Amino acid sequence: MQEKDMVNDILSMVNSSLTDYAGIIAQCSDQNLRQTIQQIRNSDEQFQYDLYKIAEQKGYYKAAQQATAEEIQQVSSLFRQ
Repeated sequence: MQEKDMVNDILSMVNSSLTDYAGIIAQCSDQNLRQTIQQIRNSDEQFQYDLYKIAEQKGYYKAAQQATAEEIQQVSSLFRQ
């Protein structure tokens, strides 16, 4: 397996885990456990970002085009309704 494939697989797995953490945190009634999972999520988010930046530098991953201010405002207004 090539490095590019491994990096993309890891990014995919971490993104999936981050989604899972959100559901677990939302449903966790034990405050200590909730905080622990939030810390794990935060650590994984940082790892994902760092790996993404490496992948981007190596040309393994190309980010989507940057949104315009108008597009950001449109999405923001959808969430405020």
